[in-house]
Amino acid sequence: MTTHEQGQAKRSPADWLLFVVGFVLFSALGFWGTPALLYAEKPQPFQFSHKLHMEQVSDGCKSCHYFREDGSFNGIPALEKCKDCHSDTPNGDTPQEKVFVEQYLNQNRDVPWLVYARQPDCVFFSHAAHAENAGLECAKCHGEHGESTSLRRYEYNRLTGYSRDIWGWNILGLGGPPKRMKMDDCANCHRDNGVRDACFVCHK
Repeated sequence: MTTHEQGQAKRSPADWLLFVVGFVLFSALGFWGTPALLYAEKPQPFQFSHKLHMEQVSDGCKSCHYFREDGSFNGIPALEKCKDCHSDTPNGDTPQEKVFVEQYLNQNRDVPWLVYARQPDCVFFSHAAHAENAGLECAKCHGEHGESTSLRRYEYNRLTGYSRDIWGWNILGLGGPPKRMKMDDCANCHRDNGVRDACFVCHK
């Protein structure tokens, strides 16, 4: 009998139990502890109610998030767009409105919103191709925000700097839009709809 076989023969059930318990504990620690180490939280400049704004505008989401005449998407509206409805005095009595007026509107500064869906620089994405040509609803990728009264927390990857929404909030990266926005989600949607999914379609 070799030394290795002798060592195995000497191991008691308690030894194996200790090994299994240790393995489970360290696996759980890694599974739950990794997000705390990998992701950090940043605050948005101030809170924002989509619901309140949706009640005030006439054309829904497109009132602020619209396509320009050249087909490009304006994304988060610039301060000039906000000025269409907001003056240099608060429209309401909330602390958020006060911050907006005093720190941004009166100082003519665009609000530095943190973008949940910002893709890596190597990714080209055309909102016009998807929303206008293909007729996809915004909620398909971004989720339902029209009824939200506050902004959810923003977390970013400490290594890449990208929003956690890209990988997804599940540590295993499981799920799909709007829970995450990974490359395979885009590829699967292209295949399901008979759209070309060659690398150069999205990577320019």
